[in-house]
Amino acid sequence: MRDSTLLHELPLMSAERNAQAEALICGAEQVRYAELALAIQAAASGLLGLGLRRGERVGVYLEKRLETVVTSFAAPAAGGVMVPMNPLLKPEQVAYIVRDCEVRVLVTSPERLPLLAPVLAGCPSLRHVVLTDASTAPPAGADGPAVLPWSDLLMAPPAPGHRVVDTDVCAILYTSGSTGRPKGVVLSHRNMVAGAKSVASYLENQPGDTLLAALPLSFDAGFSQLTTAFHTGARVVLLNYLLPRDVLKAMVRHRVTGLTAVPPLYIQLTQLEWPAEIGEHLRYFANTGGRMPRETLDKLRARVPASRPYLMYGLTEAFRSTYLPPEEVDRRPDSIGKAIPNAEILVLREDGTECGPDEPGELVHRGALVGQGYWNDPEKTAERYKPLPNGAGGREPGLQLPEYAVFSGDTVRRDAEGFLYFIGRRDEMMKTSGYRVSPTEVEEVLYATQMVGECAAFGVDHPMLGQAIQVIATPAAGGQAVDVPALLAQCKLRMPAYMVPHGVESVTGPLPRNPNGKIDRKALATQWVERHPPAA
Repeated sequence: MRDSTLLHELPLMSAERNAQAEALICGAEQVRYAELALAIQAAASGLLGLGLRRGERVGVYLEKRLETVVTSFAAPAAGGVMVPMNPLLKPEQVAYIVRDCEVRVLVTSPERLPLLAPVLAGCPSLRHVVLTDASTAPPAGADGPAVLPWSDLLMAPPAPGHRVVDTDVCAILYTSGSTGRPKGVVLSHRNMVAGAKSVASYLENQPGDTLLAALPLSFDAGFSQLTTAFHTGARVVLLNYLLPRDVLKAMVRHRVTGLTAVPPLYIQLTQLEWPAEIGEHLRYFANTGGRMPRETLDKLRARVPASRPYLMYGLTEAFRSTYLPPEEVDRRPDSIGKAIPNAEILVLREDGTECGPDEPGELVHRGALVGQGYWNDPEKTAERYKPLPNGAGGREPGLQLPEYAVFSGDTVRRDAEGFLYFIGRRDEMMKTSGYRVSPTEVEEVLYATQMVGECAAFGVDHPMLGQAIQVIATPAAGGQAVDVPALLAQCKLRMPAYMVPHGVESVTGPLPRNPNGKIDRKALATQWVERHPPAA
């Protein structure tokens, strides 16, 4: 049997290998690979029946459910491009994405459509809205898109999809938009399939695995739970959780073997008691979306000592970049590891030459996972996707065609043994008293004190310091408020003077997240400035 080269071939080929194996668990519904393959093929035919042309975009604005997964693979199977939208987005944000990449078909639910109706009127590219409810769809407005139920989409006669090759676009993933409007990262079939194979290889995924999809499917690491599972014939549990405790319950109920999450969720999970059954079957837990605090990692390992921890680094523009092998965690828990299989990670100076050991430089990713730029945004694409300089990596002067790499904007260093360490993002670095300080450096120390539950550090304008370091923090589990004087005393013991926060504000409840589940440092900084306007 040939290997998968196109995104939609991942589940279809697993269906050929073992049709009766479970592919998805959606609430009480269990879906086998044979059933999933038939649904994908039927939905692809339905999209073609709606007139979808090669390369046209299909938006998905739903929570995690069967139709979300089916559409995500049916769109590329038809020769189109899937555009997953985080279900937490507001109607105006959805409309922006629809307009930005000219979505032709939008799959959503009857509950969401009334909220979207006022803004979709301003989306002239949208031709059809498909509703998940099997009941009769409401009539479309005079000038609005045609509306039809999901059941009608699946009743279209079989039709072959447009011919595509692996370098064709299959997905546009919109970033959270922490700075300005969200950007649509364009990914090819090759990008996503290469990413699935690479991640599945080092996580050692196998048909017997059960992966918990706790992250949004619009997030590259969230969608990766589907692609890695479908590549290996494993099953995925779709979870729309309300509370962190729901994650633990799902892990017990479905005997989850692999969990991938972001640090804020892990921080919340470590504040709960874990049922002993989880440790009996959880083979690994993986971190993405930012550095996991050492204290959180230690607590996780104490709860599931037999599970293998994978600390990962990635960016949507290249899907996934590095991982730290579990056997290295004790020796270098602060490292983001080395390049994943089939990728090369360079650390470059501003002139394009490679940095020496422990010399800070920009992380640059080259290889099959490098995306195709930002949709309809040449300026931002030119900032992030650049030709690889001669002499960098495998780039030889005799090569005539350029090779584009992702210049991440992240500052890292590589030690003498080749392991990488994250220093900070250029656009988040704080400049205080002449020093450049990474927010994550400050947050790491705060977590290590065990005196905070969650925290975020950011820079605010200061007349003498340039920027002062401000922290927003929640109390540790069981606490009523952060003991600010005691916390600052610990900071003075653990940090150089220039890194000690200028102010700490204690708040209750979890800190705000962006649509990908990360603590929204930008929003917290904006809110703080609004509450503390500069003196006239």
